[in-house]
Amino acid sequence: MHGLALQDAAVRTRRCLAPALAAFLACTASVSAAPAPASTPAAAPCRPVQAEGETYTVCTVDLRREKVRLFWRGADGQPYSSLSTLGDRQGPSLRFAMNAGMYDKDQAPVGLYVEEGRELKGVSTANGPGNFHLKPNGIFYVKGDRAGVLDTTRYLRVNPKPDFATQSGPMLVVDGHIHPKISSDGPSQKIRNGVGVRDDGRTAVFAISERPVSFGAFARLFKDALGCRNALFLDGSVSSLYAPSMNRSDLSRPLGPMVGAVTR
Repeated sequence: MHGLALQDAAVRTRRCLAPALAAFLACTASVSAAPAPASTPAAAPCRPVQAEGETYTVCTVDLRREKVRLFWRGADGQPYSSLSTLGDRQGPSLRFAMNAGMYDKDQAPVGLYVEEGRELKGVSTANGPGNFHLKPNGIFYVKGDRAGVLDTTRYLRVNPKPDFATQSGPMLVVDGHIHPKISSDGPSQKIRNGVGVRDDGRTAVFAISERPVSFGAFARLFKDALGCRNALFLDGSVSSLYAPSMNRSDLSRPLGPMVGAVTR
């Protein structure tokens, strides 16, 4: 009788546990079958920055995650000419773009221009009028997952053999010091854009002013607000930005070289 009572008790126990066990297994199955959470989307590269009462749009690129490259001519051999054309042809991989240095009437770079490791225009060391020749001028370059800004003389000495490079002038910041010929707040006021580097070249920082500003104010933006020990002026008046995350595609006169960030 005792053995039979134990068997009856075991049966009752199994019957009581069965629904709970089934519910637990069903819950476990639903958890394991749940889809993995989507990866966090990349942060928008461009944002507004205030400095000395002026507003700038600053686009920051971590070169370990994204690639900075230069654009001049398309597959047809003709200059892209506009940021909107570049955006249409590059598609959603283009995170942002802006004009990237001075150019002549044929939209050809005035100084050094390197694309995909090919030097399409040589370094200029000539003297002359205008911003480009306000020495020291300089070169923005990309090699692998690092970028740099060097004055032209130093660039020629270092000879980094870049993947991409563009020459412009003047330098805005040289080794932590504002260009010696840039006054604190001169009379020239233009919408301007430029590029600097920080984090040992791992981060490239591009900026464009939203209103006309002086060279001095623009140089201080890179030195003080953006923390760039070296920065290069790209251009003024034609300065323009393509930033899909901001629904922005500026119109401008026909452009020469352009620079942008693309997904790796």
